Amino acid sequence: MTLLCSLLPLSALGILEDLGAFFARGADGSATFGWVIGRILVVLAIVHVLLIGAALMVWAERRVSAWMQDRLGPNRVGPEGLLQPLADLGKFMFKEDVIPGHVNKLLYTIAPLVVVVPAMITFAVIPFTGTIDTNAAGVETATSWQAANLNIGVLYILAITGLGVYGITLGGWAGNSKYSLLGGVRGSAQMISYELSLGLAIVPVVLLVSSLNLGDVVAWQAENTWLVFQQPLAAFVFLVASYAETNRLPFDMPEAETELVAGYHVEYSSMKFALFFMGEYIAMMVGAALLVTLFLGGWTFFGLEQLGWWMGLLIFAAKVGFFIFAFIWVRWTLPRFRYDQLMKLGWRFMLPLALLNFFVTAAVVLVVNS
Repeated sequence: MTLLCSLLPLSALGILEDLGAFFARGADGSATFGWVIGRILVVLAIVHVLLIGAALMVWAERRVSAWMQDRLGPNRVGPEGLLQPLADLGKFMFKEDVIPGHVNKLLYTIAPLVVVVPAMITFAVIPFTGTIDTNAAGVETATSWQAANLNIGVLYILAITGLGVYGITLGGWAGNSKYSLLGGVRGSAQMISYELSLGLAIVPVVLLVSSLNLGDVVAWQAENTWLVFQQPLAAFVFLVASYAETNRLPFDMPEAETELVAGYHVEYSSMKFALFFMGEYIAMMVGAALLVTLFLGGWTFFGLEQLGWWMGLLIFAAKVGFFIFAFIWVRWTLPRFRYDQLMKLGWRFMLPLALLNFFVTAAVVLVVNS
């Protein structure tokens, strides 16, 4: 960043300084008009990145699955088929929006939104990049950038991620079909089973960092080490629970086309059908971003982030991209569990492992701090 600034003319530097001052808070820490405008721009940027990312993930899933199965996949619309998501969007937008006469129209209509919106607003507290600042004593600290710097970021995530299942349950019930109803009931039972393990996997991170702010979690890992090295069991439980929370194979029991035709969205068509899939892919991005933030150093990478905020953004994107690939990889590698196997894994293995890890971590923290 310093090299870039040295190459810019003085007039351009002056403009950048004026912009920085405009978007900054007031001298007393108050929210100025420029700061509010800056927050709005950040939120709009995040929303657009999530929507474009969801479209690209549809393309990536089809291409990666084709690569794994030794076939071509989409390769006609645009270079390497990159414009295929735009073609799919046009198809969904111009398809007839059929609303069956036997459904509950209000709940049927709002269910897709209840799936998409919680997945999108969860990203508000996730730090996607930041800066490394050095104080007068020469101590380096990591300052994260996020849309909302909440001191209760972890609680916010646990509260909001649990709302997505309401969309699945409402969609299944409002469809007034035995297949959609069974898919909705499976979705709610699955969420309850794995939400406990997911929450308990985060608690040891909070115990070690002593903060619920995700920016503090990244800063702690920048100063010490990635938490995956200290909490490998918690990271594993969180990863498995993330697959279950996003209804991805081998945990896609709410859809299970071989049993329920399409599950909770069997009665949907047009853009309402597309919104369910958009919510699933955005939830995958959020799950990967949370795993990276909590256990893999967030936007830091062993000092490489000191090159500038842009490097932190690239590091964060690369880490998230790897785990998105892992989501796709697992889908086309492992077969679907039976429903009793899914429940057994959640209650008899994941939950006891998460509880054991929590108690051991709490005891170690107590001994070290006493």
